[in-house]
Amino acid sequence: MSEILIGKGDIPVRLLGKYGNRHGLIAGATGTGKSVSLMVIAEGFSRLGVPVFMADVKGDISGLAMAGVTNEKITSRVQQIGIEGYVNEASPVVFWDLYGKLGHPVRTTVSEMGPTLLNRILELNEVQSGVLDITFKLADDQGLLLLDLADLRALLNYVAEQKTDISQKYGLVSPTSVAAIQRALLRLEQDGGDVFFGEPALELADLMRQDPSGRGIINLLAADQLIMKPRLYSSFLLWLLSELFEHLPEVGDLDQPKLVFIFDEAHLLFDDCPPALQQRVEQVVRLIRSKGVGVYFCSQNPDDIPDVILGQLGNRIQHALRAYTPRDQKAVKTAAETFVPNPKIDVAKVISELAVGEALVSMLLDKGIPMPVERAYICPPRCRMGAITMEERAAVRARSTVSGKYDTPINRESAAEMLSKRAEEKTAAAPAAAGAPAGKAAPEQQSALNDFLWGNKRRQGAVEAAAKSATRTVATGIGRQILRGVLGSLLGGKR
Repeated sequence: MSEILIGKGDIPVRLLGKYGNRHGLIAGATGTGKSVSLMVIAEGFSRLGVPVFMADVKGDISGLAMAGVTNEKITSRVQQIGIEGYVNEASPVVFWDLYGKLGHPVRTTVSEMGPTLLNRILELNEVQSGVLDITFKLADDQGLLLLDLADLRALLNYVAEQKTDISQKYGLVSPTSVAAIQRALLRLEQDGGDVFFGEPALELADLMRQDPSGRGIINLLAADQLIMKPRLYSSFLLWLLSELFEHLPEVGDLDQPKLVFIFDEAHLLFDDCPPALQQRVEQVVRLIRSKGVGVYFCSQNPDDIPDVILGQLGNRIQHALRAYTPRDQKAVKTAAETFVPNPKIDVAKVISELAVGEALVSMLLDKGIPMPVERAYICPPRCRMGAITMEERAAVRARSTVSGKYDTPINRESAAEMLSKRAEEKTAAAPAAAGAPAGKAAPEQQSALNDFLWGNKRRQGAVEAAAKSATRTVATGIGRQILRGVLGSLLGGKR
């Protein structure tokens, strides 16, 4: 039976592989050992052959890529727990980075992100969100690919110009709302968010690989800078989870998960989250288990997680909480109530007494029954506990299985080019219809064209690369609308 030794109290505590897709929670105050628990879980699944995706918020998780160094403290803990065959070793790691600096670039297209999550990133109000929904619906109806922010800008310009006709067909569109969306896009670009949209877009298969020895690859997203943009960070993770939900087949209960997905700083996912979006996130978390994906949330307090989702988390590691404020006291009470009681442990009291590297742990036993809570010492990871150097990171990146695949952006014809071509054809046809020499526009027409084209970008790209990208992006309205349907779509959301 595949299992991961998490730690030991009166008895050893193990996470059973066949219940790894029943999700989990790692909680505790800052500095109590959550990062070590994350490393132990990631290493354990990797040794079972299960790929892992997780964000490295502080940079210290990158030590997974390097073998650790044994010291007296680690040796003592290994002996105390009775870990057999403990050796220092590195895990197979691939580094990713939305900004492309500390890892391979991660991209998606604007079409695949969809209006609901983009609304959240841009912090639009209800009226502006409605205009963005209309813009995406127009793109679907007219077959306009929205690959990057330049495409979305061009389409918004078109919506503003054709506001009368579009308002009659889709609903009221005001220039004020369009201008507000354009300003929000400008802020996103200034924050560096524009690099996230484009091609080549991330392929899910590249997150679900094993190394030649059969160990699952740990995909680490560099998030030390990204976490400063909490809405972009959380929306990216929600998008990726929805992609997994949408594209992975139903597999039922397996001997172990196909992928483990870890949300660090999970409270950011639900801060200011619209009720409709939260409801769909809850649905995805509940149903993705049957796709073979285990989702593990990491946060300071259990009450950072909505109750509906908290009830789905079967495997739990609770590090120390400090009850200094009424909210802290409520969190302690919430944590205590979520465990199966153990007559030997006063959970509400013990939570405040736990030492660093010690936790209250409850895992799912055979038949999916939660074990009584156990006060346990957490196993030491086999990797380095701490950040790696830039030189070491570069060496890991150079030998990556996806080295070179995502590092060079690809630009192909999409909404910006198609709308530009339409404008040129319209401008060329206008003087001919009026009896003027074809191809010569009036000065005011040329000025309008120049204004329209102000946001266009120059595009390059090999034909072969563009063809590969085209096969990946199925540009049908149905495909895109189904994807958006997961997290509040044009089909199920508000207009």
